[in-house]
Amino acid sequence: MSSLNPSAEPHSSAPSTEPEAGPREAGPREAGPRERDSRDDAPQFVLPLVVRIEKAAPPARTDALETAARAVLTLLSDERALDDGPWAQAVRDWQDARIRKVVRRARGAEWRRAEALPGITVTGEATEVRVYPPVPLDGWPKDLARLQVSGTDLDDPEPPAAPDPAAPVLWLNPDLDMSAGKSMAQAGHGAQLAWWELSDEQRKQWREAGFPLAVRTATPARWPTLTTSGLPVVRDAGFTEIAPGKTVAVEGGSHFCPLPHPPRA
Repeated sequence: MSSLNPSAEPHSSAPSTEPEAGPREAGPREAGPRERDSRDDAPQFVLPLVVRIEKAAPPARTDALETAARAVLTLLSDERALDDGPWAQAVRDWQDARIRKVVRRARGAEWRRAEALPGITVTGEATEVRVYPPVPLDGWPKDLARLQVSGTDLDDPEPPAAPDPAAPVLWLNPDLDMSAGKSMAQAGHGAQLAWWELSDEQRKQWREAGFPLAVRTATPARWPTLTTSGLPVVRDAGFTEIAPGKTVAVEGGSHFCPLPHPPRA
């Protein structure tokens, strides 16, 4: 079971998380939340994400979480982040150190300035999330550094529909009360774990379909099964908002992202 041990970006109470995974729970990259290894000595980077939240028309929470997850996948698969692309070295450095993601919010002129910076805007049903190549922890672009971090929260006007069994599901821990920004970062980690598990052909198939996926909250009765069935699991170190523990379990779809998929309730 792959696992991520997310930890908060140390300079703020940002909804950030940091994956420490190898390919299954006992993998070589796994460590405890404060266990030091060679990644702590490497330069530290963060993956910035900005969600557009206009006062008059905020996006739905589930749409925002799913769009953030797809944004992470879109960057990881972008040709600029691969091989000798202009973002590739930053992505390698980010993944070689403590992997962090920070979600900030923007509207109006803030969003227009954020869109002018090199990155990728991913659109959901009514959500726009822009993801950027990793930057040093203390090297945020000025127009991103000034954006708000804490207090990003959203609601679902209606309960989300049942997930498509063909696509993977990022199941959230039902016992946690996380802001939308924190949950978006966690969903991004779950998507990254799924990406790490796949072959090149499986990645290509998922990418060409537009990265179909769902983010849902597990039922209390099913959560223990999800976290003990060999699924990739995100673990949070507990530096912001929540206590240390498991936050997301990633279940594969029947067609896309074919990870283990226990029977869905």
